[in-house]
Amino acid sequence: MARIYLVRHGQAAAGFDADHDPGLNELGHDQAQAVCQKLGQKDPMGVISSPLRRCRETAQPLCDFWKVTPRIVSEVAEIPSPTDDLTNRTEWLRSIMPGTWGDVDDPTLADWREQAIGAVATLTQDTVVFSHFIAINVIVGHMQNDDRMVVFRPDNCSVTVVDVRNGNIDLVELGAEASTHVG
Repeated sequence: MARIYLVRHGQAAAGFDADHDPGLNELGHDQAQAVCQKLGQKDPMGVISSPLRRCRETAQPLCDFWKVTPRIVSEVAEIPSPTDDLTNRTEWLRSIMPGTWGDVDDPTLADWREQAIGAVATLTQDTVVFSHFIAINVIVGHMQNDDRMVVFRPDNCSVTVVDVRNGNIDLVELGAEASTHVG
């Protein structure tokens, strides 16, 4: 069995509608330090990060503390948008979030979802995974057989704990929930 810690990135310096790949703002850096203090008490383990800057910056304090190099895994990255236009992609995301995966007719998104699930389901060692709001929802929804796009609202630097055994993912604990919008 592998214990997996799914960490949503710290607060970004810009929202989904303002920057394709923002880093963390000051609060986000503080949140990254706090999650490092929380998880750093555990024995060092593997670290996976989305390739996006906000996840890599959130992972860095823990990686420095444990003296490990994160493995960059695109399968745990942000949900792929059908457009690069920042305004249009925000409108697109807001339009799909209230729905279900069954409502999505884009095979790219279905593939991304399956790859995100597979990236976690195939882990065999305890690992910390730094990822994103929708990607974490994909994992939680899969475990709960819930087809909704948003099953819960993981806060910045919340830690959702799951166990992986023989390719099956079981929920141990949901991370803290946000009361604000996705950004």
